Amino acid sequence: MIAIPKNAAAILLLKDPQDPKVFWVKRSEKLMFMPGFHAFPGGQVDPEDLHTPVINCSDEEGAIMRAAAVREFFEETGVLLIEGAGELASETRKAYRQALHEKSTSFKALLETEKLVIDGATLEASGRWVTPPMAPRRFDTFFYLTWLADNQEPHIEEGELTEGEWIRPLDAYARWQSGEIMMAPPTLHIIQTLAANCHQPGTLKPALVAISRATNGDIRRMEFKPGFFLWPVKTPTLPPATHTNCFIIGGKELLVIDPASPYEEEQKTLDTLLDGFIAEGRRVREIILTHHHPDHVGGVNYLSQRFGVGVAAHRLAAERLAGQVKVTRFIEDNELIEFDDLPDLRFRALHTPGHTRGHLCFYEETRGYVVTGDLVVGIGTVVIDPPEGNMKQYFNSLHRLLALPKLTSLYGAHGPAIANARLKIEEYIAHRTAREDKIFAAIEAGATTLDEIVPAAYTDVKPGLHPLARRSTIAHLEKLVEEERVKQISDERFILANDR
Repeated sequence: MIAIPKNAAAILLLKDPQDPKVFWVKRSEKLMFMPGFHAFPGGQVDPEDLHTPVINCSDEEGAIMRAAAVREFFEETGVLLIEGAGELASETRKAYRQALHEKSTSFKALLETEKLVIDGATLEASGRWVTPPMAPRRFDTFFYLTWLADNQEPHIEEGELTEGEWIRPLDAYARWQSGEIMMAPPTLHIIQTLAANCHQPGTLKPALVAISRATNGDIRRMEFKPGFFLWPVKTPTLPPATHTNCFIIGGKELLVIDPASPYEEEQKTLDTLLDGFIAEGRRVREIILTHHHPDHVGGVNYLSQRFGVGVAAHRLAAERLAGQVKVTRFIEDNELIEFDDLPDLRFRALHTPGHTRGHLCFYEETRGYVVTGDLVVGIGTVVIDPPEGNMKQYFNSLHRLLALPKLTSLYGAHGPAIANARLKIEEYIAHRTAREDKIFAAIEAGATTLDEIVPAAYTDVKPGLHPLARRSTIAHLEKLVEEERVKQISDERFILANDR
């Protein structure tokens, strides 16, 4: 089920017109939404925002969103973007901020006590973006531009945010190009626009909303790294996922990874993206598959025929696709994929079995990010279903990623991008290890059959999902048997290896 976007607001705060800088923050890596990303302060609309007075704003929706933006900015940074607020003692603002966090007062009450009113004219509407449909949490975010008018200084209290800073837009963009940081599409567009226009304030708003994506919420096209685009397509995949991420990488020559949708309407949306690239003088060089599952290959034949290009995959994936998809080239482990016009874009193919025997990941060696297919995903967990799935190989593949010399971010086939690659992989390993420990403990306590082991080891999983849990349990048991910790004494009976 696709998540319904919630209303939210954010503020682009600038200072120093002669040497413009923008204030941005880094989100905690523990958050569910955009963990580890750099963004602008803001957040979700609260019910009280509907009743907070805003002058010089005849639009009711705009007034509510501006109230939310100012409140959220104050809660997150301690800066109160209202005329006269700078005259309040810093300790007074700090006390109000703490009271809001403790919910011992309301923002509306704060304004009434200090006789302050939000002036909508000082907050210039500068775009509206909606989180893409493949994300588990989505927001319809209104952005507002303003300049710091007094001597208040932002201060981040570590929690949902881990740091904040004033930065020149060109410096922020350079950090993104180097792969040092991650930005969502709205943030990237804003930073690029500020870098090009911030010395001419009068051009800022028109430039920020000059592209349709900045006003109509359509941000399916996402450029997370230079030459690296994500385009989610709806597929018949397993919940909680609803989409599969198709990746387009390259410069003049493009590789398309996992054109996954079997649905004509979704294929046409991908056509629109690729036709736009072709109009820029690019061409599709090849289609690449991470593995053979239907929710990864549904649009391969259509796209291959449309552009007259070949399909590349691991040999074991090609075997599973025989008679369905014609694989014209095998990708070998450690093969290097390069681009003549982008010498710093270098993808190393990694054979990473576990989810399937022929699964591939693609490691970008310059910036350290990985296209992970179904090895690691941004929503839910990965099914390991024998005999194609193998839990021991899966653990080995996760450890192989951890051993990469430079590891920054992950781009899975489902859900959003993952900013802290190492943390996510370690979480996966810990999760699988904890589940395996529960399975082993269930056997140790006397459970011997799958009907006994599954409910004992998956007490945190709804019974309706136990059939899937049963498949994963088999995968764990195969690993335990291979490691001689458990002994299989019949098709569905297991005991500890040292039991007789």
